[in-house]
Amino acid sequence: MTGTATRRLGALEVSAQGLGCMGMSHGYGASDDAMSLATLHRALDLGVTLLDSSDFYGAGHNEELLGRLLAERRDEVVLATKFGFANRLGEPAVIRGDAAYVRQACDASLRRLGVDHIDLYYQHRVDPRVPIEETVGAMAELVAAGKVRHLGLCEAGAETVRRAHAVHPIAALQSEWSLWTRDLEREIAPVCRELGIGLVPFSPLGRGFLTGRYASVEGMAETDVRRTQPRFADGNLEQNLAIVRKLAELAAARGVTAGQLALAWVQHRGEDVVPIPGTRRVRYLEENLAATAIELSADDLAAIDAAAPADRVAGTRYDAGSMELVGR
Repeated sequence: MTGTATRRLGALEVSAQGLGCMGMSHGYGASDDAMSLATLHRALDLGVTLLDSSDFYGAGHNEELLGRLLAERRDEVVLATKFGFANRLGEPAVIRGDAAYVRQACDASLRRLGVDHIDLYYQHRVDPRVPIEETVGAMAELVAAGKVRHLGLCEAGAETVRRAHAVHPIAALQSEWSLWTRDLEREIAPVCRELGIGLVPFSPLGRGFLTGRYASVEGMAETDVRRTQPRFADGNLEQNLAIVRKLAELAAARGVTAGQLALAWVQHRGEDVVPIPGTRRVRYLEENLAATAIELSADDLAAIDAAAPADRVAGTRYDAGSMELVGR
């Protein structure tokens, strides 16, 4: 990847691939700030501009970590963060989208990040108790106040996206999108494209599974969220491994890794697609960025689709409770 490889999320120009920062603070075991900061600096050196965080990751730790980078290199970063989860880690999800909370959450994020504005501010999950017009109206007030530059939604349904965009332009929709999660292709992605909203796939490597590095959950930290996810459960895992083996065969024929081929497939979904694979290791950052240079023909894409058909994936991506938060 070069520093000139860019794409647009609405009116916002960003690198063709961003960096998801969740795993630096949340979800995959203990944090290592020194390792994470080295990876963040390396990402900027390699031309990545879009860094994606949330006030939920590590209960604010992730934003504070990014604040240490931003103190030195703010002008090189398109800063994205999120609000919406009002509960503590490990507690049942509490989503808030009321106007008062939107303002409160933004001010708290600005303090942790040590900045005067956020470039892309997302609602992390839609609050079903609050009309999206109220939530986005409050977010629009943040734009008018200069605290936020562009607005985004995460895991929102198509009708919610339409209603939100009618209140204020939405630059990006962030949703899970990969070879084993293609839920948004039928209805949500077409609506976003009709409205000029960019697409930001998170977990484009299936939480690392599509790299072929995981044959079981053994060796994962006890706090690793994948231990609780149905696709990693006994029975489902074995069926899903068959997909990875076929993907690895195709990748070997191209001289690339399975993860790179899976990422290249996502990058080829369109020029309005900016995946944000997450890692805290420089090695994997560099491997992921190399996927932006992989060219795939129509025949290549068809072969990948045949190797990883969506209807062969076993298990939902979250447990039942978490799935209720998706697509509202």
